[in-house]
Amino acid sequence: MAGETITLYEAIGGEATVRALVKRFYELMDTLPEAARCRAIHPPSLKGSEAKLYDYLTGYLGGPPVYVEKHGHPRLRARHFAAAIGPQERDEWMLCFRRAMDETIDNEKLREIIWPPVERLALHMQNRE
Repeated sequence: MAGETITLYEAIGGEATVRALVKRFYELMDTLPEAARCRAIHPPSLKGSEAKLYDYLTGYLGGPPVYVEKHGHPRLRARHFAAAIGPQERDEWMLCFRRAMDETIDNEKLREIIWPPVERLALHMQNRE
């Protein structure tokens, strides 16, 4: 239908793409030597983190509000405050996210739309100098 608006979630491919993005993000975090500090502040198993990030990104990108239904308001900074997130951990997280996004979201314009708020979120999550 002409003029119909779709969400970023739909535009990138919905559930399949968000799952692929999150899976690749944590594979990169788990294997890249340059992401070791970021990996170290996560639990030994990344399964729970992967499930929560999938839920969060689904709603964040305009899909169903799965995270809010399961966990309530995200309060991401408060939920991450126990983890020491300094500039290195933040930058390593962004490296993994950017690379995962580049590998899983085909449309460059959509990546350009998604990246700035993700980058702002990462900067906001930093809680140590």
